[in-house]
Amino acid sequence: METIKKNDFIELVFTGKTKDGNIFDTNVSSEAKKIDLKIEEKPFVICVGQKMVVEGLDDSLEGKEIAKEYQIELPPKKAFGEREREKVRLIPLNIFTEKKIMPKPGMVLHLDYHLVRIASVSGGRVLVDFNNPLAGKDVIYEFTIIKKIDEDKEKIDAIIDYFLRKKLDYKLEGKKAIFEIDKSLEPVINMLNDKFKEILGIELIIKDKIKNKNNSSQ
Repeated sequence: METIKKNDFIELVFTGKTKDGNIFDTNVSSEAKKIDLKIEEKPFVICVGQKMVVEGLDDSLEGKEIAKEYQIELPPKKAFGEREREKVRLIPLNIFTEKKIMPKPGMVLHLDYHLVRIASVSGGRVLVDFNNPLAGKDVIYEFTIIKKIDEDKEKIDAIIDYFLRKKLDYKLEGKKAIFEIDKSLEPVINMLNDKFKEILGIELIIKDKIKNKNNSSQ
């Protein structure tokens, strides 16, 4: 039976739970319904060993068989980290009210690109916990590797979707992926170039979409 190696691309289904059985993340529709989580109905494709999932889950994928069900338990260090006291901070209440947010104890929201939990509110100040809500907890993942991905196009699409959360048009010519994009996206594509070369041996080539349109219209 073929087993999975680092840098293999796989389609993965998974469910993450706390030790008391509460689901916190999943891409399985039936499990998502249990927690009223809306998920996209599309394959979840990742590259093994590239930290596209939680570290402990990523590490555990190597050596696993396709279509076999697995369950692993991860300590905080391999999951969402230990709780850190310095990540609990007092913030003036007006920082929230200016954004038309009325914080209440137990509320979870996005603040400064972090998922935070409101610990308490008093005297015009808010005690905010910047630790991941799952920090300090052992977690359990149930997962199955559905299949291994072999087509370069599927691999490229997976990396772009993971890092950019959008679809980009490109042509694949041998070991070159040629993108016709607006100039504003060039820094992002350049940032991904080393990753593509490392994992796939594919170089990203950028053509200015606007310039090409102007040339074709002349």
